[in-house]
Amino acid sequence: ALAPRCGCVLPGLQQLLAVPAVPGPASARPYAAAARTAKKDAKKDAQRPRQEKKEKEKPRPRRRPLMSKPVDDVYLTWLYKRPSYELGQAVAMLKRFQELDFTHPKQFVYITVSLDMALQKKKKVDPFSSSVTLPHRFTDEVNKVLVFTENTQEAEVAREHGAAIVGGVELIKWILEDEIQADFYVAVPAIIPKLIPLRNKLKRKYPSTRKNSLGSDIPKMLQFFRECHEYAVEDENVIKTRIARLDMPAEHIIANLKTIIHDICTFKPSNLDPIVQRLVIRSSTSEGLLLNLDGILPQVEKAEEEEKENAAIDEDQQKPDQEPV
Repeated sequence: ALAPRCGCVLPGLQQLLAVPAVPGPASARPYAAAARTAKKDAKKDAQRPRQEKKEKEKPRPRRRPLMSKPVDDVYLTWLYKRPSYELGQAVAMLKRFQELDFTHPKQFVYITVSLDMALQKKKKVDPFSSSVTLPHRFTDEVNKVLVFTENTQEAEVAREHGAAIVGGVELIKWILEDEIQADFYVAVPAIIPKLIPLRNKLKRKYPSTRKNSLGSDIPKMLQFFRECHEYAVEDENVIKTRIARLDMPAEHIIANLKTIIHDICTFKPSNLDPIVQRLVIRSSTSEGLLLNLDGILPQVEKAEEEEKENAAIDEDQQKPDQEPV
């Protein structure tokens, strides 16, 4: 009975609806909230240098120095220094790991070499690759060698000594189109001016006298490159390469490792810091063992200093004693 009829509006309610609403503070000043936010951001920006200064002044928490040798058989590895081993000891450990794990005895042995490429005046040694003849071969694989020559007699000699591919300028097109590929490329001096189109394609494998791949003694070059071992710098300062088989005598593994390390050391002057900074040896199935570099790196500078000291001592001994006046 008290409800109004449909479509009817009470007189008082009609007056209220006709009065315009009073605007609120937010709608009256639409930029007030943005101004307050900007003011707070400005205050934070002003306080930020002070906070950064306080953070710099705070002493950094000291890291506990790593301990040298664990006492128990079970320990946290990150609390102790990584042990380093003598070369002979490490090779014996790798052989022992193979026996305990019942893995294949003829697996390969690998080394990972970390290099210091820095030179004087902020210069660096460019990443390089090299080939070396190991004293003890550990694989029956023979490298595929291509010989560039236009002389029929030289071509016949190259085929007799095991060249995989022999030819002249007609091979350039096939090499550029990747129809012909080889592990190493050898050339005689007479044809080298015609091979310039291959310089960018072959890059480090382009024949050169510095790499002993350019010369007239074809049999000697073929013997070297068919049996040589190649390694290269990866990731700017790391060399990863295999050096032997685990079933070889320990003396042969050590000799091959030293041969490669001594060849690596020739790429940096001996009067600077050694180029080899870290050396790890492992087999295909074992963990890596950090090696002690004493006795592995060539001791060129120390030998020269000792000779100078000995010469100075000899001169002092040969001088006659002066009598006091």
